[in-house]
Amino acid sequence: MKIRIFCIFLILSVFLAPVCVLGKTSVYLSFEYIKGLDQSDLVDGSFRNSQFGLIFSDKIAPRIDYVAEFRLRQENRIDLDQAWVGFNLSNSLNIKLGLYIVPFGKYNLINRPHQTMLINAPLIVEKMFPPTWRDMGVLLEGRTGNIFYSGYWGNGLFESENLGGSQQFEDNNLNKAKGARLGTALSQSLEVAFSYYKGKYDEANERDLILQGIDLIWSSEGLQILSEYLRGTLQNPESFSEGKIEGYYIQASFESGTLRPVVSYQRLKYEDSFHGQGFSSAGPGAGISEEKNRWALGLVYFASENVFLTFEYDFNREKDLEIKNNSYSLQVSLSF
Repeated sequence: MKIRIFCIFLILSVFLAPVCVLGKTSVYLSFEYIKGLDQSDLVDGSFRNSQFGLIFSDKIAPRIDYVAEFRLRQENRIDLDQAWVGFNLSNSLNIKLGLYIVPFGKYNLINRPHQTMLINAPLIVEKMFPPTWRDMGVLLEGRTGNIFYSGYWGNGLFESENLGGSQQFEDNNLNKAKGARLGTALSQSLEVAFSYYKGKYDEANERDLILQGIDLIWSSEGLQILSEYLRGTLQNPESFSEGKIEGYYIQASFESGTLRPVVSYQRLKYEDSFHGQGFSSAGPGAGISEEKNRWALGLVYFASENVFLTFEYDFNREKDLEIKNNSYSLQVSLSF
């Protein structure tokens, strides 16, 4: 099956690329090396997370366009990150039908290797929703003046051991999830947005998953600050308390010639007595109880306009637990 999928990916790359010459074809790839201290999961060090992405886009009529994005991950898995047709009715109303990247927060929209200043996703982003969270359905978006918005209606997330593993493409219940992101550019340097998501996530179509967030990005003279505060609530069966996840990160980077130093502070609290390891539709899991924080220090070197070398060192801390699980990562990425 893996060989078949890989062959399909190569065929699409070969035959679709010439078709899209009149439009736009983008390519990105990356790989990384990570090593942890004595009590980490990767104490011996490992090369991992090789990625190869292709984005095809074009206008097929004055007000109709499309995007298709394929990503080969970990050498044996091909993901379709986007596949939609868009109808551009005006600047204030665009309609996209198909598979779209969910506009929840800022990080999920700019998580490709060449778009991020650090290698690892912030703690709250890693735990609160799947990597490159996408959904099937309808997406509306637009801009009027300094106000921009997105609204979507799709299959939503499904119930799993944790929220990070809740990606689905076929709906697991009768409910359709709904969400929106509303923001404003307060100045040329500052942008703020609020995100909201709600949907039934269990197979019985009875319990709500609600996610909320605020993101902020500020840029001025080479300095950029990116921050998000996210929280979620999970309705559990009556004999279990409500699940809660909450956290934030703040990231600052400064451009200095071909170098960009980066520093980030991240915090996560995740309590859920019903899910966790061993959860299935047949019964509850072991529960989740995590309270962590992380200082991440990074340095990005722009070897050329299209090639980036990134170093990251993570200082990991858990409440009431002192373990040596700091880690460092090296990543090479390019895009063209």
